[in-house]
Amino acid sequence: MFKIGLSTCSKEINEKLFCDYSKSGIEYMEISLSGAQNIDFDYKMVYNLSQKYNIKLWSYHLPIIPFYELDLSNPHMCNGAIKHFCTLMEKVADIGVKTFVVHPSVEPINDSDRPDRIECSKHSIARLSQFAKKLGAVVAVEDLPRSCLGNCSGEIKELISLDDSLGVCFDTNHLPKEDPVDFMHAIGDKIITTHISDYDFADEKHWMPGEGKNNWYEIYKALNEVGYKGPWLYEVGFSCPDTITRSRDLGCADFAKNANEIFENKKINVSY
Repeated sequence: MFKIGLSTCSKEINEKLFCDYSKSGIEYMEISLSGAQNIDFDYKMVYNLSQKYNIKLWSYHLPIIPFYELDLSNPHMCNGAIKHFCTLMEKVADIGVKTFVVHPSVEPINDSDRPDRIECSKHSIARLSQFAKKLGAVVAVEDLPRSCLGNCSGEIKELISLDDSLGVCFDTNHLPKEDPVDFMHAIGDKIITTHISDYDFADEKHWMPGEGKNNWYEIYKALNEVGYKGPWLYEVGFSCPDTITRSRDLGCADFAKNANEIFENKKINVSY
């Protein structure tokens, strides 16, 4: 069994959230903020609450600004993106975070541009990794869907090929082109963190496991087989997205229950 984690994506980060994590048995947090919120966010407040409620600040999701500005794969934007990301990494490392999740590109990316964009991205990622080492931290490159870079294990391996210390964030709802078990066995112990969520095998949905088509027992088994040591960390919002129907919002206890059903090979109950 893995420790249970939950991303803050689309959640209000306050004392109630930390209290709910603690009461529900969620021990690990990924800090994931929107846009400009990353700059002026009160990271010290998060650190103090993590100490009070004994929650491990496991990872930080570097900002995602689709289509422009922060694209590690674009030679005209990568230097600015690296500079911005390094500034944020330094802030967040000060509160004890040691894993930084990064998207290798934005989208769309044309097939004709793909080789050059991969080359630019992998050099950008290696530069980020060198900076992370100075902070005692590591960069985890996330697999992505559609035309984004890193939409299969082959591209992920290429993107992390310039620095042995680079890791991978395995996102379970970003792989319509590849079986997740095959992906895990191809990447192996380079997987250092996760984004757990379900989908319909067509496009990312970030549903709760059991609401989509992933085989969760096989995913759990394969993570153990490749020697994964990190948390079972969900990237799912509390509010119901417009792609699915629920009778209520989710709460922290739902994630703990869902994880334990998977760990214990029980039927997953998704009657929310």
